[in-house]
Amino acid sequence: MIATPASPSLERQLRNRRNFLKFLAASPLFAAMPAGAWQTHTLDEVLANPKDALDVMDFEAAAHKALPPAHWGYMASGVDDNVTRDANHEAYKHIQLRPRKLVDVSKIDTRVELFGTTWDSPIFFCPVGGQGMFNVDGELSTARAAQAKRTLQILSTASSHSVEDVIKARGGPVWYQLYAVSNWGLTEKVAKRAEDAGCPVMAWTIDLLAGRNTETASRLRRIDTRECASCHGEPFNSHRPMYDAIDMKGVTMNSPAFTWEHVDRLKKATRMKLVLKGIETREDARLCVEHGVDGILVSNHGGRATETYRATIECLPEVVDGVAGRIPVMVDGGIRRGTDVYKALAFGARAVGIGRPYIWGLSAFGQPGVERVIDILRGEFELTMKQCGARSLVEITRSSVMYRENAS
Repeated sequence: MIATPASPSLERQLRNRRNFLKFLAASPLFAAMPAGAWQTHTLDEVLANPKDALDVMDFEAAAHKALPPAHWGYMASGVDDNVTRDANHEAYKHIQLRPRKLVDVSKIDTRVELFGTTWDSPIFFCPVGGQGMFNVDGELSTARAAQAKRTLQILSTASSHSVEDVIKARGGPVWYQLYAVSNWGLTEKVAKRAEDAGCPVMAWTIDLLAGRNTETASRLRRIDTRECASCHGEPFNSHRPMYDAIDMKGVTMNSPAFTWEHVDRLKKATRMKLVLKGIETREDARLCVEHGVDGILVSNHGGRATETYRATIECLPEVVDGVAGRIPVMVDGGIRRGTDVYKALAFGARAVGIGRPYIWGLSAFGQPGVERVIDILRGEFELTMKQCGARSLVEITRSSVMYRENAS
């Protein structure tokens, strides 16, 4: 068996456990305790049941164990040195909460309205391509979990299942994430298909138009000795049902030639609300408003687009300021705790997307894993709201948080 490298967060988790065990072994108090009085996880222990998970990070090791190297690498990879990927979460650790006391939080309201639909929670499932790599039912399992938990799901263009099949499994509409192709006529054809299927919102991903360097994914694919045909039936991650009926000869996904003119053309080509996914600056946020974009998703593709060294939570405030309340702003990247969700909302996000955490749950346990991930994050978020004295989302404001001052 070929050992695959763990992600930096998993490596830190194992290192922390190792250090903790060393501390216990050296403690005279531990030595004096009766046998069986203290139990802790061993380094080899991996989550066996999603119900046993205490936080979403418990699913990472389980997913790592369940997946072959190439599939793990596709999901875990950032670009270049993975600095932006890791910065997405690390940045949340530099933001502090400002709890308010003696507020009646016996009842709280976590509902959020987006384009006329009210959701139970501001936490949603980001588009992740090729979910058949992680579970036999892929996006269908995610859709069923989304239906069970009344959670917004955004479906990737590069999905393993068609938008029609996913909506059927969901029992209702999903948002559609668009990768435009170099032939604009074909792009409009795919958008029309999503619209006809019942998608009310389309999120055009614009952060990969110049390409990317997913070095970690490439390294792990090299050590995967399997024949791709043994599980995919065709080349790695190339099956895209949304393009089955389209002649893609000579056509590439994304194009560095796209401009704001294409935003105007896409607005005219569909009745769906248009969200631009991948905005990171106030300048582009203002252009979104000028070109009639209906919403923004602040995203760096989970650190999988450009090695900017900027976390999305660090980009969020200037984007929010740039739109000045005229259109809703959402954010994804690095969300691992309910406190992260709270912090993102405090900086102006209307809703907060997760990607890798629910894919970890999907990889290890299918639909029950996805449901457990959303349950954990919702529970943590609701607890944070109560602890901080916020009875509804509108009471979570910039005064609710502050940046940690650097030690002198």
